[in-house]
Amino acid sequence: MTEQGTTHDGRRLSTKEAAELLGVKPETVYAYVSRGQLSSRRGPGSRGSTFDAKEVEALARRNRREPAASTSADELSVRTRITLIDKDRYYYRGVDAAELALAHSYEEVAEWLWTGVLRPGVAFTAPKETVSAARRAVGALPEHSGPTDRLRVAAISAATADPLRFDLSEEAVIGTARTLIPTLVTALPPVLRGHRDEGPLARRLWARLTGREPDEASLRALDTALALLVDHDLAASTLAVRVAASARSHPYAAVSAGLGVLEGPLHGAASALAHRMLLDVLDRGSATPVVADELRAGRRVPGLGHRLYPGEDPRAQTLFGLLEVIPKAGPALAAACDVVATTARHTDLHANVDLALAVLTASSGMPAEAGETIFAVARTAGWIAHALEEYEERPLRMRPSGQYVGLCPPQPLPTTADTSHEA
Repeated sequence: MTEQGTTHDGRRLSTKEAAELLGVKPETVYAYVSRGQLSSRRGPGSRGSTFDAKEVEALARRNRREPAASTSADELSVRTRITLIDKDRYYYRGVDAAELALAHSYEEVAEWLWTGVLRPGVAFTAPKETVSAARRAVGALPEHSGPTDRLRVAAISAATADPLRFDLSEEAVIGTARTLIPTLVTALPPVLRGHRDEGPLARRLWARLTGREPDEASLRALDTALALLVDHDLAASTLAVRVAASARSHPYAAVSAGLGVLEGPLHGAASALAHRMLLDVLDRGSATPVVADELRAGRRVPGLGHRLYPGEDPRAQTLFGLLEVIPKAGPALAAACDVVATTARHTDLHANVDLALAVLTASSGMPAEAGETIFAVARTAGWIAHALEEYEERPLRMRPSGQYVGLCPPQPLPTTADTSHEA
């Protein structure tokens, strides 16, 4: 390496060398890999991943530029009263979110986020005309459509059925939220036979995720999972919602923007990866070969670690506590513990909420994509809360300036490509 930490001989860097060049911990290097910012490769007979030196150097240069670029970024500073994440805990409007989720239903937590007022026993219902429109649109989708496809189409259909959707007053937006969320759930095709759409939202959602009859402990776990996932500061999908709200998009469109980002493999699909991993562990009888396969392929083990929680993810802790009293969850829970114990030999990563959600879905006979559906329905309430805040801000404030790095103008006009040789 040169004195500035760059390489010029084309060799690949070890994890330790990449971490030193980037000025981060080795765990963060793998976080860059999981977010698609770095690629890794494991050579024959190698015990660890290696990284392309030029790629690492490029990322290091980008990281060095970011502070300078953000010093004048008051427009990108988002003040919020919704969620605080601090020291391995998180809080909704100053109240411990895990404790709130254990003590109150998803609907009650959503109301707290929107209004700062608890409404015991509140239940969300949707107009029949809106539900019918959403069901028709969802029913017209191809059979292989994913859960986020269906939810996004349901949101758009609900918007077309609401002539007052452009009323962005607080009262109107909250009223929209109270009908949109149950519309999203009810528009999904039911799996449980003989189910009637009544009772808490968690019960209605359960019937869309599995054909098994629920017990009260399982329904409570699902309801608590929804409440735990309502909001988590400025995740990528939440930022997209605030950008849409900054442009004064109506709440249906803002939620649709969030759903579009959520569908990315680095966001909403994380629990599906953990779900499939748990099934693989159960099938093979041990986490060791499964974890080894993940690492050999240069991937992070799903369901472990979170950049905002150096220690335990409080959402995972809370959900695991509820799953421990559900007998049917025992095998999947044991598989999750096996994964954590196996990886603990080499790295200090804790279980995150995706792993806990995977235990719930895998043990309830739900498909791997069920976690994405739960996440999307839950987070819709948080997206509405952020949209409400953004509607109170100056319009179009989220308009950053691009840092142009292309060819210096003026450049000559491009010539037309010669395609005469093409068939």
